[in-house]
Amino acid sequence: MALAPVEIRHMRPPRTVFGYRTAPTDALLEEIVTSFEDVWRERADLADRVEQLETDLVRFRELENLLRTTLVSAEQASAQMKEQARREAELILNEAHAEARAIQRRAVADNERLMTESRRLRVQLTAALSALEEPQAGDAPATGDSQETAEHEPGWYGFGGGAVPDADAA
Repeated sequence: MALAPVEIRHMRPPRTVFGYRTAPTDALLEEIVTSFEDVWRERADLADRVEQLETDLVRFRELENLLRTTLVSAEQASAQMKEQARREAELILNEAHAEARAIQRRAVADNERLMTESRRLRVQLTAALSALEEPQAGDAPATGDSQETAEHEPGWYGFGGGAVPDADAA
């Protein structure tokens, strides 16, 4: 059992005429030495433990700084990736809009070209029909069979007789 400093101060070894009695005094000193050794050992163990804890504390602080740096780097990388993804999305969207506008312009131009071609063909067909329908002064059918032959012979674009398809029907 360890003795407290206060207990040691209040201990009084038994006395004799010429001083202290040897056996009780030696026992008291032995008890004080044992107590002092226990305290000294405990103090050394605690000093080792403090040193270990300080080493752990330094290691944990370094780890904390590393984690903090890593977290900041990750946040920056995340922000950069978000910004890059946003820019790429805008670029893709702008390219898609430009391509859609180009397709629309080509479609409108093709439509105009086809409408112009359709009008031109209609004018040509109308002119050809009117030329066929106007009998000329010296042209008279010789027999009735020529009328039937004209209806069964292929005409323009492989259609029989005077049947010319309507250009707008397509």
